[in-house]
Amino acid sequence: MNTTRTALSLLALMVLTACGSGSGQATTAPGTGSPAPGSATPSADAPTSATSPASPTTSGSPSAVALPPTGTEEVEVERDGMDPALVRKVRFAGHPGFDRVVIDLTGAVPGYSARWASKLVQDGSGDPIPVKGGAYLAVTLRPAHAHDTDGDPVWTGGPIYTAGLTNVTKVVRTGDFEGVVGVGLVLDHRAGFRVFEQKNPSRLVVDVAH
Repeated sequence: MNTTRTALSLLALMVLTACGSGSGQATTAPGTGSPAPGSATPSADAPTSATSPASPTTSGSPSAVALPPTGTEEVEVERDGMDPALVRKVRFAGHPGFDRVVIDLTGAVPGYSARWASKLVQDGSGDPIPVKGGAYLAVTLRPAHAHDTDGDPVWTGGPIYTAGLTNVTKVVRTGDFEGVVGVGLVLDHRAGFRVFEQKNPSRLVVDVAH
């Protein structure tokens, strides 16, 4: 009889122990209500959603000029009381949807304007420059020089440079006179454009849509 009672007691103890194991249940650290150390929880640094790549925009920053410009309004930026910038050279290249003209400078970017013109003329004399196009965009920089202190030209060659791009066909040095440097763009046709500045090194950029 004692043997039977002992066996029954052991059996009851085993059943109670099995019921209390609670397999599959999360345990918590004492007194915190939080998952115990070592349990699998999302990290605070884990991304909650996929991010989309930045879309190109039409602002003046170097990474935001992938789209062709659309505006045709003339541009005027005035800067007084500064040392004249030195125009060293002008570069041009085609891009998908637009042509780019880059005016390389020494010194800070001066004041500038970009205006539509019926023709390109020589600064100072007003004599017409013999170039033909469907439209003309006259860019001026002031105060600026394209020559050194001895009067020797720094922006050499020209004054007419063949670009041969989709819309910008020629670039013309229209003058270097009394602190004003003129850069004329001969276009196949009138189109949207934008003008923006870049630094380190200094340069003025003009984009013209195809």
